[in-house]
Amino acid sequence: MTGRIRIGIVGGGLAGITVAIALSKHRHVDVHVYESSPQFTERGAGIGISPLALEALDDIIPSAIDLLKTSAGAVEADAARLVIGSGPEAGALVADLGQSAGLTMNRAPLLQTLLSLLPKEMLHAGKRLKSLEQIDSGVRVTFEDGTNEHFDAVIGADGIFSSVRDHVLGGKEHAASPAGWWDCRHLVPFEKAREALGEESFKVDRQYAWLGDGAAMLHGLVENKTMVQCIIAVIDKSFSADRKREVTRNSLNDALPASWYEGSVAKGMVDLILDQEDPKGYAQWEHKFTPTYANNRVCIVGDAAHATSPWQGAGAGISIEDAFIIGHLFSNISTAAEIEPAFKAFDALRRPRCQQVVDNGRRTGRLFCGQDETAGVNAEKLSRELGLMFGPLGALDLKLHKEDALSIMQEFLNN
Repeated sequence: MTGRIRIGIVGGGLAGITVAIALSKHRHVDVHVYESSPQFTERGAGIGISPLALEALDDIIPSAIDLLKTSAGAVEADAARLVIGSGPEAGALVADLGQSAGLTMNRAPLLQTLLSLLPKEMLHAGKRLKSLEQIDSGVRVTFEDGTNEHFDAVIGADGIFSSVRDHVLGGKEHAASPAGWWDCRHLVPFEKAREALGEESFKVDRQYAWLGDGAAMLHGLVENKTMVQCIIAVIDKSFSADRKREVTRNSLNDALPASWYEGSVAKGMVDLILDQEDPKGYAQWEHKFTPTYANNRVCIVGDAAHATSPWQGAGAGISIEDAFIIGHLFSNISTAAEIEPAFKAFDALRRPRCQQVVDNGRRTGRLFCGQDETAGVNAEKLSRELGLMFGPLGALDLKLHKEDALSIMQEFLNN
């Protein structure tokens, strides 16, 4: 087919591959994905996809829920349960979030499942970006192996420390910065987790978050309920720029206030986290503000656009929302000349939504870790404040969101 719109996607993680699937549905779009690593892979951490994000994904991939259950080991989870984990209220219920938490799974099989939906000739590994140059006929891309490609447009999905983001924003003034927490994770066999944390936490298939003084602890089922993702997250008062640190029993004991050991979960979680070879803690980083997602024929999506702290488990979901909107915008254009209005519409629609998620995620972290002066570690006050944080996350009307995107694009086309 001649006259196709040629799109290059930089970054082959969840955001980039989901955008590629959304665009590949349209015969007039020729899409290629470039990944800097030698292979398309994801670090083996658990991930949650909310009911709203699943609705968007099902629009992109029909029967997506069944596919993820059968091919990615996804577990359908009941409402996530928030419980006080430290101090005199330890064990008190804070809230059950909604009727369903959606699906939980491991990132690696999720990515492989999505990759299986794309032709291999679309996927190019070992291609690290060197430079982008916007020219009259589109975008010239140069890779560090010396090769060049020409596209009508480029979409950057190259993660938190995105090179495409630097191009879109004209520098690093709005680069990612520490969010104020670090966490350590471990994927544990189900029986071992149940023995350490107690039968009560596994009577229902759900994610648990234990809230408390200076830290929070989370665990959830993945891989067809055979494994449990365990996470301990603690405040980083220094906002250290070190992205990785050694984790030992002493360092965890220093980071966790003594009040955590008044509850039932801390000892078991610490034992599970340390039961791995060379445990590491990773700093949480975020984009506190992003002035635009688009620069002519280059735009950014996913963590390249709106990296958020993980407290609401929203990062994957809003990346899927990005793909949903990009797909519908490109379904309604037919020439390269219409790309810039489409990207402008994407920016105008998605940036306010995602900035709210970033800001609410940060405040949610403060609430989870007892840093909010009003709520403290009080179950009733936390329930009220967290309801205000999580409410907007699932309240988006996708049909209206899509209609707004197309309406905004039409305004730009008319101008």
